[in-house]
Amino acid sequence: MKEFQLQGINHLALVCQDMTRTIDFYCNTLGLQLIKTIQLPDGGQHFFFDIGNGDALAFFWFPQAPERAPGIASVNPAAMQTGDIRTAHGSMNHVAFKVSAEKLNEYREQLAAKGVQTTPVLHHADVPSGYVPEADETTFLSSFYFFDPDGILLEFAATVRELGDPERDLNFSL
Repeated sequence: MKEFQLQGINHLALVCQDMTRTIDFYCNTLGLQLIKTIQLPDGGQHFFFDIGNGDALAFFWFPQAPERAPGIASVNPAAMQTGDIRTAHGSMNHVAFKVSAEKLNEYREQLAAKGVQTTPVLHHADVPSGYVPEADETTFLSSFYFFDPDGILLEFAATVRELGDPERDLNFSL
């Protein structure tokens, strides 16, 4: 028996600059439901969106929060176009939402129709470059990336094959 019986992620908490803009994007662009808001003692807010399976994506809005630092604590949008998604140690790199492979292209088109810029669909694969142009037997995930209004990198990701095979999926050295 495992020491901790984890059941998934309850919520991931991020920080936004503008609560109204964030709610508009996640409700009206991504179609999520706002399920909880909490007034903070300093005048800020903590609020939660339902992302399915009993999981939530949460945000804090702090009236006196420091400005964001793209390329340090979040992905630099300009560098993202060249595939550079590096961020600083201890930062959050991106949030990946699980979607079905059959809906991936449709969802990308829907976001484009709403004015959201996305990457092409990428097929993450067990090859030296990390990607293949079309999904094949080496592909484990197909996805595309886009930013929310605060520059948080989001991903719609479709599992192509389950992970966990030690010979195929665990390739690292310490």
